[in-house]
Amino acid sequence: MMLFFSTCFCCNLFAQTYTLNGVVRDESHRPLSGINVRLSPTGFFAVSDSSGKFAFQLANGRYELQVNAIGFHTTKQKIAINGKAVQMILKLAPYSHLLNEITIKSKANDERRKEESLNIDIVKADFIQRNLGGSLMNTLQRLPGIKTIGIGSGQSKPLIRGLGFNRVVVVDKGIKHEGQQWGADHGLEIDQFAAEEVELIKGAASFVYGADAIGGAINIKAPILPPPNSYGGEVNLIGKTNNGLYGTSVRLFQRKEKLFFDGRFTYQNYGDYRVPTDTLYVYDFAVGLHKNYLRNTAGREMGIHFNTGYLTGKFKTIFYLSNTYSKSGFFANAHGLEPRRVDAAVNDASARDILMPYQQVNHFKLINRSAWITDNHYLELELGYQHNFRQEYNHYVNHGYMPPVYPSTMNIPVDLEREFDKRVYTFHAKDQVILGNHVLLLGINGELQNNVIGGWSFLVPAVKQKALGAYAYDKFKLSEQLLFHGAIRYDVAQMNLLSYTDWFFSETGNGSSEKLVRAKHLSRNFNSLVWSVGMNYNFAQLEFKANVGKSFRIPIAKELGANGVNYHYFSYEEGNSNLDPEQSYQADFSIGLNTEKCTVKLSPFFNYFPNYIYLNPTSAHDYFYGAGNQVFEYAQSEVMRYGGEVQVKYQFGQQWSTEVLAEYVYAEQLSGDKKGYTLPFSPPASALFNVTYSPQKLLGSSATYFSLDYRITSKQNNIVPPERKTAGYNLFNIQAGTKIQVWNHALQISAQLQNVFNTRYLNHTSFYRLISLPEQGRNLVLSVKLPFHFNHQ
Repeated sequence: MMLFFSTCFCCNLFAQTYTLNGVVRDESHRPLSGINVRLSPTGFFAVSDSSGKFAFQLANGRYELQVNAIGFHTTKQKIAINGKAVQMILKLAPYSHLLNEITIKSKANDERRKEESLNIDIVKADFIQRNLGGSLMNTLQRLPGIKTIGIGSGQSKPLIRGLGFNRVVVVDKGIKHEGQQWGADHGLEIDQFAAEEVELIKGAASFVYGADAIGGAINIKAPILPPPNSYGGEVNLIGKTNNGLYGTSVRLFQRKEKLFFDGRFTYQNYGDYRVPTDTLYVYDFAVGLHKNYLRNTAGREMGIHFNTGYLTGKFKTIFYLSNTYSKSGFFANAHGLEPRRVDAAVNDASARDILMPYQQVNHFKLINRSAWITDNHYLELELGYQHNFRQEYNHYVNHGYMPPVYPSTMNIPVDLEREFDKRVYTFHAKDQVILGNHVLLLGINGELQNNVIGGWSFLVPAVKQKALGAYAYDKFKLSEQLLFHGAIRYDVAQMNLLSYTDWFFSETGNGSSEKLVRAKHLSRNFNSLVWSVGMNYNFAQLEFKANVGKSFRIPIAKELGANGVNYHYFSYEEGNSNLDPEQSYQADFSIGLNTEKCTVKLSPFFNYFPNYIYLNPTSAHDYFYGAGNQVFEYAQSEVMRYGGEVQVKYQFGQQWSTEVLAEYVYAEQLSGDKKGYTLPFSPPASALFNVTYSPQKLLGSSATYFSLDYRITSKQNNIVPPERKTAGYNLFNIQAGTKIQVWNHALQISAQLQNVFNTRYLNHTSFYRLISLPEQGRNLVLSVKLPFHFNHQ
């Protein structure tokens, strides 16, 4: 109804608007360009042009203009529109001298959370620096509802409320990040040092980000633009004791009035990581660990980023170029069909070499974001190109009818087990328009994928995919306290799986032999209509949110056409070409209380899938390719999920604070062969208790902190075979940090002592948990960050 109302009466609403003309100046009355002027409560903003001018088209009412500009004090000014145009001047007051420390606290994120119907957590660069993990997702999993599928010490992939893989979208600078996210052993090719602000959206976000956001989205924001006539950068150093990691990330930027560049280089090198055990059992086969090192888990990572753009008051266009490369080993005793065939002496000779099996991944990304500001419109166009190239290397081992000796006539290298070459073209166009009390967002996005496979081993077929979606979202402000939301989206997609035939002959059972077709050509078309409605009620210190909606996800190539051995799980997987798109119905709620000293937030959710896609173990075993491994087939069933998160923070005076972060997820299959069981990788209930001491002045700094985290995780007995139950555990982590003035710049020092007591425990969402491999032992992490910034004279 809201969308219909907005469309029918847009002409009348436009007729009732009046012009607000403004100029942004400094204390010397010089115009300031490139200044963002935010208009509350609409959330709309304008950018001052070269003459310092900006303009809005507004209906009658009361508004507030706010400016947060680097180098100037925050400026707020209230205005009233009452049937005529208004002219005004915004004068910004600069900082008169360099302060030892400058802390800018903006309420923009709080306002965004209040105005969004979905549950959103927003973290800044300080949070990432304070909690640096082995990857961006390891850093973010301190937040309730966020978990990871850990892949050694340097790789991980996200889980939101127990959903992951292709059910969670990662958005980088407005474009959906596309790797080989279907694989549990495939990490996220994102440089955490390049992430300055991250939004974590819990619950279905399909109406904006597309079909795969059925479980949520992780939105990595574009870096903040440098202020005009400035140059600077930052130097980051990091070291970790557990795996001997050392690394650096260096950033340099410069901006004139309208042109800027921003570059970053990151490098990390780490060795095998250590666990609190000297023996583990890989499917009942005892594996000894030399000095507690998990052999062949070393790695190297490198990232190059370059951003440049042209900015005016009404238009901006920015290019983002990045290339990330990583090479990392797989735990040698848990990859392939023969864990006994590992030369321990060779692997244990060095903790820093990378032997087979290993993977190397290169992800190239080019993004352009352009925006135009007109009287009542904010138009954006995002274009993206990505090339994800993944290679997995291993010793050739024959099974079934595979030749005992690799043929010399093959044009595939003998050690190239699998290769995936994925190219993705993406566009996203959207327009935000204000119509009275309505903020209407209209958008269309599309994607073209081509994923080519290689290597002597086969699991999933090559695929070509096209997708197109359009959406409309209306935010209607009924009063200062009450907002309503409505969204609708329609998607169409086409998937073409290419046929694959073995490169070797197999006996067919009638005395003849032939090269078997492992995957047939398959073409499927999908479409779906999704919707969402919600409300926000904000009264004084009380916040309430409610949102209900429908989302969907199309099956991926692995689910439709897999037919091979998953070497990491010692299983044989078969796809199902008849799978229907997943449908999901969800309800999200949130109630919060915010006072000067206390913050309390409760976020329950309910989720129902009429046809959830899952990997179902069968009684069959494959002897042609899998050496007798159990066959798993993709199937669909009804699934019910519910749970929630609790966040409590209390401030004791000015120096002491405490925090409690808790989460719970329950999932149950309501039909199918696994009726009554949960879903794989369902995280157990957990709670984190924190106490932080922030002295007013220590070592000449007011930004010093000492923090203790105590995490308690319950046992997970609610499993689905062949998963194993995991015991509960308790962990202690310590953090400390400070800022020291060096040459008028704030040197930020952060330290973490993770797993203080070297506790042996199993993480139920870990990739290696299936072989009862414990998580990392005690680890001291030290990071240093020195930002520097100068203004042109």
